[in-house]
Amino acid sequence: MILNKILSSQKFFSMKKRTMSLLSVAILNLAYAQRDTLNQKNIEEVVITGQYTPQSINKSIYKVEVISAEQIKNMAVTNVAEVLNQNLNILITPNSSSGDSNANIMGLSGEYTKVLIDNIPVVNDQGMGNIFDLTKINVNNIERIEIVKGSMGVEYGNNAMAGVINIITKKDYQKKININASLQEETVGKDYDWYKKGNGRHIQSLNIGYKISDNLTITADVNHNDFQGYQGVQKGYKFFDETNSGQRGYEWQPKDLLISNAAIRYAKNNTTLFYKVNFLNEEINYYDPTTKILPLSGGEKTYTAGDKDYFTTRWIHQLNVTTKLGSRINYNGDFSYQIQERQSQDILYDVPNRYVRSKEAKRTFYKSEVLYSRGMFSNFLDSEKINFQVGYELDRTKGFADQSTFADNNRPDGEGNVNRVIFNYANFVSAEWNPLKWLSFRPGVRLALSDKFNSQYNYSLTARFITSEKSNIRTIFGSANRFPKYDELYTWRVDANHDIRGNENLKPETGYSAGAFWDYATATSGDWKLNAGLSGMYMDVKDRIESVIISNIPMKYTYLNIDNYKSILFSGSFSARKGNFSFNAGVSTLGISQSLNTGNTTSEDDFNYYVEVNAAANYTLPITNTLFALYYKYTGRSKLYTLEFKDASDTGHYVLGDIGDFSMLNFTVSQPFFNNHFELALGVKNIFDITSIRNTTQAGDGHNAGTDLQNLFYGRSYFARVNYNF
Repeated sequence: MILNKILSSQKFFSMKKRTMSLLSVAILNLAYAQRDTLNQKNIEEVVITGQYTPQSINKSIYKVEVISAEQIKNMAVTNVAEVLNQNLNILITPNSSSGDSNANIMGLSGEYTKVLIDNIPVVNDQGMGNIFDLTKINVNNIERIEIVKGSMGVEYGNNAMAGVINIITKKDYQKKININASLQEETVGKDYDWYKKGNGRHIQSLNIGYKISDNLTITADVNHNDFQGYQGVQKGYKFFDETNSGQRGYEWQPKDLLISNAAIRYAKNNTTLFYKVNFLNEEINYYDPTTKILPLSGGEKTYTAGDKDYFTTRWIHQLNVTTKLGSRINYNGDFSYQIQERQSQDILYDVPNRYVRSKEAKRTFYKSEVLYSRGMFSNFLDSEKINFQVGYELDRTKGFADQSTFADNNRPDGEGNVNRVIFNYANFVSAEWNPLKWLSFRPGVRLALSDKFNSQYNYSLTARFITSEKSNIRTIFGSANRFPKYDELYTWRVDANHDIRGNENLKPETGYSAGAFWDYATATSGDWKLNAGLSGMYMDVKDRIESVIISNIPMKYTYLNIDNYKSILFSGSFSARKGNFSFNAGVSTLGISQSLNTGNTTSEDDFNYYVEVNAAANYTLPITNTLFALYYKYTGRSKLYTLEFKDASDTGHYVLGDIGDFSMLNFTVSQPFFNNHFELALGVKNIFDITSIRNTTQAGDGHNAGTDLQNLFYGRSYFARVNYNF
């Protein structure tokens, strides 16, 4: 069972500027920079994900998509979830209660995607690296984001089944002193105010870099993102109605997030050392939509609500080492110590009189502590044709869950709280062979050992064919596994209304993917730079973990390795660039086949397909250096099987549910001043005013718009950003 991740907002200080209007839609034929053909700007851009050493993106044996810092800035986004939501074949699934957002790749949810920051997986409630909330990353200190889709189990181990997202932060600067400060004000739907607390989004950011010498650089940054909630059909925390209509509170809970980093980088000769400490503090307030009568003396009464504040604190210490052992062998080492703690605080709020009657002490309900290390050795041979890499990876994860996250009664083993330690260790080896100038191969294998799960073997084989000076083909096969999550292992929710039990005997899920990618780049006599690409990928996942009915009367659930999953993806992309203008477009179709099983009934396993499209252009006006940017993405209608019951005695049957289509369109215009030291950006997000879509594949809950509706966004919003660069 996944706890209710609703956290709250301590409102630091609001900024200014009432945001603006839409600015001439006549510029619609300009502006955008799509995410899926992300190497259009600099074909020799260097990437590190999946590489032995930093490598030109054009020579990488993997298909690596790159989102640059400039693209991120032009989008005026507030977090990584907004950045990735423009990428073809990545669907960001937000939770309006908690504000969390996970990346869905190849139709698989966040459990199957490995999220790294500078090659290091990040801790969360359910483990590390997967199910990571992408809103908890500061975009202002990102140098680039690298994405590899497909199973990467050999290189990145557990949970890297659908792909890897590697967020590379800024580490070095060319100038002696670098100071960048920005303020961004946004409406939340139609809601916004500057002077009062309770409406809009207010963001402040400061980045500082100081180059002490050619070898030594120190950096620090802080980002405060104050999202004051979206009421939607609700009427805010002050609303009171004696009929108890359930309209109090918010559709999207208020959320206050503070992220800060401090780092030092030393580089000399063949050695680079980078140490960074990251601190995160998040608070979300949940306002109970229902009220209860509280009798008072003298026959009086009042109405109270059981509100709750949620707090998250996270520390990450990381050390990245790059050096040579002897005169030849390259060593890359990553080390990290991370700790995350989740707390809650119950509040009894007097709604008609608008004051807090009582406040319980904060209680820790989740805590994770991780020691992690990954090391790679390469360049053993003095040969241009063959090289190989050996590596290790280990993590020790200590998890704690308060019994309140499972149920209000004790577990049968007498253990109220749950404390567990899981240790994983892996060795992996791969070789890169270039038998011909136009041909490269890389086979690889990983052995993963665990004190909790059986040994896991993963394999990979990639190849790159240079078909001409302008084009190449990459073929990729890889396998991966996913270890069960904390709640799948240890859930215990047994009361009058529930009987859901975890299963400590679950085995890891296993799967593989195979894909082919063709890229073509050319330049015309008219100085147009053209890029085109085609790709296809197949994925197969076995022994998927699913909640299964083990008894109808009374209804009992547990988790079993019972489901299978397949997906097929075909996509194409095109980009054109000349001078100050660029245009990009992409289209894909994804087919999903799931064999779902409750223990009593099984679903059909036919493929159901849906389409995605993104298109883009951006244009910089030469005279004034004004940038116009437009971002568009369409996600087509899709179908998935869902379980239905006729009555309490029914064993259930699967029907084909429907998820509605939607389009997202964002527009930005930015104007630099004073030799690019000062910049003003204005824009509008979600121009089509999308809030929710029809979704009959899942039941609604107390915070979603309804049984057949899924909250996606909070409607059209306007923003203004001022940025100063010293």
